[in-house]
Amino acid sequence: MKITMAHGSGGKSSAQLMSDIFGRHFTNSVLDKMEDAAVLEIPAGNEGQAGRIACSTDSFVVTPLEFKGGDIGKLCVCGTVNDLLMMGAVPKYLTCGFILEEGLDTELLDRVVESMAAQAKDAGVIIVAGDTKVVEGNGGMYINTTGIGIIPEDRDVSSSNCRPGDVIICSGNLGDHHACILSHRMEIENNIKSDCAALNDIVDGLFAKAIDVRTMRDVTRGGLGTVLNEIAESSKCRIELDEDSIPVNPEVRGFADILGLDPLYMGNEGKMIAVVPEEQAEEALEAVRATVHGADAAVIGKVTEGTGTYIRTRLGATRRFDVLYGEGLPRIC
Repeated sequence: MKITMAHGSGGKSSAQLMSDIFGRHFTNSVLDKMEDAAVLEIPAGNEGQAGRIACSTDSFVVTPLEFKGGDIGKLCVCGTVNDLLMMGAVPKYLTCGFILEEGLDTELLDRVVESMAAQAKDAGVIIVAGDTKVVEGNGGMYINTTGIGIIPEDRDVSSSNCRPGDVIICSGNLGDHHACILSHRMEIENNIKSDCAALNDIVDGLFAKAIDVRTMRDVTRGGLGTVLNEIAESSKCRIELDEDSIPVNPEVRGFADILGLDPLYMGNEGKMIAVVPEEQAEEALEAVRATVHGADAAVIGKVTEGTGTYIRTRLGATRRFDVLYGEGLPRIC
């Protein structure tokens, strides 16, 4: 097998690569859970205090480097912070590694680093270590970030925690980032902006209301369809979606229809889903909608007995949906 762009899509090919090579050699009790971030138990020291931290690493290769609503610097901070938040952690620290191609404009680099610093401050994290390498190339840039957050004792969030009867909340319109990046590459003029954002306000809002959050996932590469398939498999449950309830900006929907794209598999960088008990669904939805980044939140489905992932279409039919298959949009994050 040769590596193709499909292996970076976040869908079926990516999962195959993870299981066949990385998962086979790196297998351990922490990594095998395949969560958005690793949950690490810190043993008690001399002071007798133990605790849990979340740790996540991610590499960013998006093109173009600057786009409506963000840039690679903002994106790398938001992406790693969100991975920590999805485990219920309070993000604290980031490291960053830059790989710079020969010919990169230093003014562009300065803007990206300034953007990173501003977003880190806004997200409540500090950048504590870094590295820079220069390689041959055509003026490109790649960034790796690693994040560490502290998980409060009363939080237990995992993709394996869903139970029949639970309700699925989506924090807002899907497909904005995907449509924005593709518009830039195709030189299509429109008003679509990336949703790139750190989702601290939504997560803080849910826990401030004492919502018993079962699962949280940010909806990035592979889209909502891929994320929900992973959750259904991990929790050994059935997930049922209502297509009419899935929020999509009208301009993005029109863009997707013209190009034959399905918002269910379009990438995002500022959206998440939360799975909560049915009796807390209304309060949880209100908490999400009260935030800056969750104003367009909606209940989109439920967890039931059984297995698999299904969607009730606008025509009233029910069909199975799988993970993203194929290439998707390369270098979206």
